[in-house]
This record gives sequence, C-alpha cells and structure tokens, in this order.
Amino acid sequence: MFSLMAVVFVVGYLAIALEHPLRINKAASAILTGALVWTILMLGQHSIFPEGEAHGHEGLIHHLLEHLGDIASILFFLMGAMTIVELIDVHEGFRVITDRISSTKKTTLLWVVGLITFFLSSVLDNLTTAIVMCALLRKLIKDKETLWLFAGVVVIAANAGGAWSPIGDVTTIMLWVGGQVTTVNIIMRLFAPSLVALLLPLVWFTFTLKGNVERPDNVRQGGHHGGNITQGERNLVFGLGVGALLFVPVFKAITHLPPFMGVMLGLGVLWVVTELIHMKHGVDQRGDLMVTAVLRRIDLPSVLFFLGILVAVAGLQVAGHLTLLAQGLDKTLGDIYLINGAIGMLSSIVDNVPLVAAAMGMYPMTQFPSDHVFWELLAFCAGTGGSLLIIGSAAGVAAMGIMHIDFIWYIKKMTFPAALGYFGGMLTFWLMWH
Repeated sequence: MFSLMAVVFVVGYLAIALEHPLRINKAASAILTGALVWTILMLGQHSIFPEGEAHGHEGLIHHLLEHLGDIASILFFLMGAMTIVELIDVHEGFRVITDRISSTKKTTLLWVVGLITFFLSSVLDNLTTAIVMCALLRKLIKDKETLWLFAGVVVIAANAGGAWSPIGDVTTIMLWVGGQVTTVNIIMRLFAPSLVALLLPLVWFTFTLKGNVERPDNVRQGGHHGGNITQGERNLVFGLGVGALLFVPVFKAITHLPPFMGVMLGLGVLWVVTELIHMKHGVDQRGDLMVTAVLRRIDLPSVLFFLGILVAVAGLQVAGHLTLLAQGLDKTLGDIYLINGAIGMLSSIVDNVPLVAAAMGMYPMTQFPSDHVFWELLAFCAGTGGSLLIIGSAAGVAAMGIMHIDFIWYIKKMTFPAALGYFGGMLTFWLMWH
C-alpha cells in the first residue's frame, strides 16, 4: 500500500503533465490523485505504518483536517488576491502602470517586467506578485506564445525575489518563524544569489528573443462599462487594491493572523468602497464592475487543482514518503550543497513546504544553529528550485491557471533558463560564503 500511494501520485502527476494530449483538465487529475492517495492511506494504514505507530481512523482524519487548514488558508488567500486583482483590472486600474510602459521591444520589456517582479515579490510574496504581474501582462501583450514566455519569466523572477526576503516565500517564512534564519542575515546573504537566479535567464532571453511585442486592442475585456469610470475612481480602486495587497505582510506582523485574513480584510474594504462608488448607477449600468460579477471571473479549476495537488502531497507526508526521501538524500549525498540542491530540484515536483518541513525536522538547531549556511542555502534552493517546472511553486500554479500555460511547453521553453539561474545562484552563494 505504501508503494501504491507513490505509484498513484506519479501516475496523477503524469496525467497533469500530459493534460493537452489526454484532453483531461489538470484539475480533474489533481483532485482524483488527492482523493485516491488518502483513500489508500486510510484503507491500508495497518500495512503502511509499523506496529505501534498506526494512527487509527481518528488520527488520520485529524492529520487530514490539520493539513486542510493550511491548504485552505493558501486557497482563500489565492481567491482573495485574484478577486482584488480582477477588480483593479475591470476598473482599468492597471492603466496607471501600462500607460507608462512605452517600450514594445521584447528584450527591454522583459527586463522591466523581470526586475519589477523581483522586487515586488520580496515585499508582497511570490504568489500575489505572480497574480498581479499576469494581470499586467494581459494588458501589454497580445500574442499567446510571447505572453506565456513573459509569464514564465514572471514565475522565475517572483520565486527569486521571494527567496531573499523573510516574508517573500512560504518556506522562507517557515525558516524565519522557526528561528533558523534572521532578517538581516537572510537579506545580506541571499540577495546576490537570488539576483543571479533572475539575471542569467534574462541574459539568455536577451540573446534568443527578437522583435517587438504587439499590444492588445485597447478594449477592456469582460464588459463595455469603461465609460462609467472616471479617472479618480480608477486611481482610487488601483490605490486601494495595491495598498490592500501590500498591507498583508504588515497585517500579519501586527496581528499574527494568517495572510488570508489580511487579504479578506482588504477585499472587504474594497468591496464596500466599490459598492459606494457605483451606488449612483443602476444594476444594469454597473454590470461587470461589481465584486459579485468579478467573482465569476475567478479561475476555480486552478483553485481545485491546487487543492488536489496539496492534499496528495499531504498524504505522502503523513505516510512518511517525504521523510524517507529526505533521509535518503542525507545518506546518499551527505554534502549540504548537494542535499539542498537536490531538495530544490525535488521542490519543482513535490511542494516545497513539506520538503522544507521535513528538513527542519531532520536537522536540529544543535547541528545547524541559527543563520548557518545550511538554512540559508535551503531557503534559496527551496524558493528558486520550484521555477524548474510550472507546477513547482505557488507562483507557477497561479500563472498556469491564469494564462492556461501548457506543462510540456514550459519544460521546452523555460526549464533550461530557470536551471541556468538556479545553478548560477548556487554557485554565487558558494563563491561568496564558502
């Protein structure tokens, strides 16, 4: 049964990767995989766990609900952030930025987008940044292939930018809260390697990309009520929306509540303000400018896909597959650079959160004290390694859902430049701190 769980996960993963040839939506494959992994775990628990370690039905349900709490907080955060971004979008708020980006040369635009994403994700987090930047890209680029390529660079830049900031990535937050890394140290030691992880892919595309981007027709998607929006209303919604997203890490620091609560607070304020703004119009005139209409535009299949993948990974974590994997890496590799390099590559297949959690459990602070090279390298590798595959990070999953990026296309076009940045960043870290 233990092996069967791993087989089901691998088959499910292949079905997600081959979504287009199979013509089965990745969300269907993901939720089926998640449900089957837990079914096998529940029915075969006596053969999976050694004698005396069996959790019992109640114990396993407790584990499931515990993981579901963490997963739900990510999903509600995702849904809240997507709603805020869509609300800014329908009010044409992004014109504040897009009107100022005049260059249509692909390479120039790529550098601008990459660097904005890199610094933005250190203040927000990689997931929110990916959602915001994907909404921006839809306003700047018409051609699908070019749009996907820019979205791929956004994923690489968001993950690289999230790695050097204590609040930029879930795994860095875990290490920061756990005391393994401190704020000044993580910024000082990881900024240069993270920047290299972005710059090398940008240099690669500078030599391989040619021509100019074609801007989309200047017609707002989803409705024809643009005439009802004044410049003041547009700027107000943009300012409040971006402010709500930037306030999330501050809210978390002050209240210690999970980030999704901060997003919900921001969305609630924005919802009330937009209702008041459009109160003077009739329901027919307000149309798609209202939050109730915007909610219909949220990509729910992506949310279900996220749910399925994270539930499946949680099942493997409870059964002990990930701990076994971490122990195997420790025994076969030994060296901290090789171990962390492998964890980073694995985090592009399996969610980086349980992998980092397993590493934190395996290596006590007595072995590697606070601000040890091991923890800093783990933060970098787990954060940026997810860029190697489109479903290796929260930013990638969000971009995949919003832009409908093909898994195989990403491997062909983005994995090599992402790997270039990943190994270049590791080498930079080694040269600086070895």
